[in-house]
Amino acid sequence: MEVIHGRGYVYSLEYHIVWCVKYRHKVLENEIEVSLKNILYKIAQDNGFQIIELNINKDHLHLLISCSPQHYIPNMLKALKGVSARLLMKQHGNVLKDKLWGGHLWNPSYFIATVSENTKQQIIEYIQNQKKE
Repeated sequence: MEVIHGRGYVYSLEYHIVWCVKYRHKVLENEIEVSLKNILYKIAQDNGFQIIELNINKDHLHLLISCSPQHYIPNMLKALKGVSARLLMKQHGNVLKDKLWGGHLWNPSYFIATVSENTKQQIIEYIQNQKKE
């Protein structure tokens, strides 16, 4: 794990994050999956955190992110989920609205766990193997 030195502090913060499509509808495939990847990487760049690993399944996604202590987790999730939903609906609304009702893309809940240097490689492999059945 990379240890980062800031002004007056040293840190290494990494999180495994998972969230699902509303009602677990299988809509994250083909061009929607490609768009979502691009959007998530752009959101991370704009907000100053890094996506280390990302894997998108048809109805949920896994992220491994690295951030600074100044990042507030609920705000990061709000940016990732809110902005991605808005942009995906704008780009692919015709496909998504046929499969989702009420205009909601994401389930409001999420899973998050801290990652240590002892578990990082296991989590990376777990995320990479998500599409393998």
